[in-house]
Parts: sequence; structure tokens; C-alpha cells
Amino acid sequence: MRIILIGNYSPDRQESMERFAQMLAVGFQKFSIEAAIWRPIVLFGTYSKSTTSGIGKWLGYIDKWLLFPLVLRVRLAARTNLDASTRFHICDHSNAPYFKYLPADKTAITVHDVLAIRGGLGYSDAYAPASGMGRILQKWILHHLSRARFLASVSQFTFKQLTELTPASQHPPKDWRVIYNAFNADFRPVPTEEKRSLLRQADIDLMTPFLLHVGSGLARKNRKLLIDMVHALGSNWTGNICYAGEPADEDMLAHARSLGLENRIFSVVKPNHATLRALYNACEAFVFPSFSEGFGWPLIEAQACGTPVISSNIEPMPEVSGGAALYADPNKPEEFARAFLSLQDKSVRDNLIQQGFENSKRFALSEMMRLYFSLHGIEPQRVQ
Repeated sequence: MRIILIGNYSPDRQESMERFAQMLAVGFQKFSIEAAIWRPIVLFGTYSKSTTSGIGKWLGYIDKWLLFPLVLRVRLAARTNLDASTRFHICDHSNAPYFKYLPADKTAITVHDVLAIRGGLGYSDAYAPASGMGRILQKWILHHLSRARFLASVSQFTFKQLTELTPASQHPPKDWRVIYNAFNADFRPVPTEEKRSLLRQADIDLMTPFLLHVGSGLARKNRKLLIDMVHALGSNWTGNICYAGEPADEDMLAHARSLGLENRIFSVVKPNHATLRALYNACEAFVFPSFSEGFGWPLIEAQACGTPVISSNIEPMPEVSGGAALYADPNKPEEFARAFLSLQDKSVRDNLIQQGFENSKRFALSEMMRLYFSLHGIEPQRVQ
């Protein structure tokens, strides 16, 4: 048997989707299933520095939506290295239009969230506003997604939102199920000296405690809340805030200056894996105040590193963190501050960390792959 994974257009630099595609490839190969990743070729996209805005976006569209479908048709017609047992898996729901060019009874897809789709349909709670063209694109994606016969959603919450948008009665029988993401890298407690060495290399003050946020600068990430949270803590806590991933933007820095906190913020831009793991291990708490998510990998990454988590009380955060976190209203920084102060009780902190370790065990690669094998019609007992 062979699995063809449909990956994303590389110039779009969707790092989490690339990690997911690689994780699936490794997972299938681990169980002796040949796996290959097919991606849209980069031709017109080479003429622009960015394919996410301006003319570059339209050049990328040509590569993704005009050229790649032709490539798929040619490859399938030639049946190069393909046989009757070959299966296909679209790794990112935003590529659902490729269903049109793949055999419906042998193709599955993973839905990571429906935020952009809901944003395109006018749902403000998705925190994903769309342009006029974006609305058309998201409706097109939903049209094809709703016709998938085999589909995996990464959380019950995302599954619920998707099925609300695509009533089952309107479509033929299908196998849609929830398959949680697994860890896409090694997250665990690390020895103190390893942690300190990595943080020194990143020029991080080892003497001052810090709160950690990991993620992008999208509005739905609600990163400014950490600044208001620290302000609410006042003299009860005098540590710093670390933003890992995208740096704090000028709006956030201006807000921090207005509160006298500008010297208590630092950023670690796109840390490598070892540095990211060290940050999880070293922080006082991981704070995840998102307004909307499809899954939320950082939640379980922090838990696996033995870090207490304070998160939004909005789904899917409680679902994914398994109740092993402190929850607060993402509109109320004072609630996050009170949750953090409760961690000063050693028994509360230790219990939360232990619960986090236990929850993180749910997301093993072997369990995720067992379910993907089943989705693709391979008997689960073949996966050891």
C-alpha cells in the first residue's frame, strides 16, 4: 500500500501544516507504508517575494489552483508509481478543492479548524475577517470539504463547528471522525543545565522569572492580555513576559509603555525546537488566552514539559488540555492574574503539572496513526 500526502504550497510558509504533513509521512513509514508528499510546484510564485499578499498572492493562486490540478491529472492518468491500493490524504482542509482531481473513494482529509471558513461566512467569533475574494475562496473550500467521504477533525469542537456548516442530510454517507493531533516534536522536561545553556545562548535573563506565550501575532491569539495580566498583578509579581514565535508588535509595545511595562517584555523570534522546549521548561507558567483555535498544540507542548498552563475557558482549549489547566475569561486579564497567583500554592502547582503530564499522554503518534490507518481502511490490529 502507498499513501500520497497532499501538502501545502511551500512559499506560503505554513509551518504547522508542513510539520503535520511530515508527521503523517513519518507515521505511515514507521508502519512500513510507503508515503510521499506531493506539493504544488512553484513556478509563477518565484516572481514574488511573498505569496500571501498583493500580486504575489495571485501568482501563488495560479500555481495552486491552475497548475497543480493539471499536474494531479497527469500523474493520475499516467498512474506513475500508483496501483489499486494507493490512498490519498489531503493534509490541510484549505486544499479541499483538490478533491475534484483525486479518487473520492480513496481520498481523506484533515480539518485543523474552520476559523477562516466561518470568518468568510461572517462569524465574528472566529476572529478571522475575510476580504471579498477571501469570502469566495472560503465558500469554495467549504463546498468541496462538505463532500469529503473520509474526514478527520483534530478536535470535537472543530468537528461540531464543521458539521453545523455542512448538514449531513444534504450529502451521501461518509466517514467523518475526530482524530486528535499528536506531538510533532519531542517535548519533555530537560535537565537544568541544558535549559540554562540554551537560554543563555538566546540572551535571556536567567535571574528574572517570566510568563510565556507561544504563537503568531494574529488578533485571535489575544497576546496583549498578558500585558494587562501582569499589570493586574501589580506588586504581587515582578517578572517578565516572553513572546516566542512572532515578536511583540508596535501596538503591544505602545500599550506596555502606557502601563510602564515596556522593560518587562522580550521576544524570541522563531526559536528552534531546543530553545522552544527550554522556554517551556523555564517559564513560571504558560499563558494561552486565545479567542479561537482549532486545536492548540502549545497547550499540550507546555504540559509535556511540566509547565502549568493558564488558558482561555473557550473551547477547544479545555477539551485539548483535558481539564489539566487553569481557565479564565480571555476578556478578563484579572481572572488570569488570580489564576496565576493560585500557583503560588505548591500543592496546586504540583497537582496541575502532574495532571498535565497525564493529559499529554493522549497525544502519542502511535495512537494518532492507529486512527488514521483505520480511516484509510487498514485494520487497526495491523498497527502495533
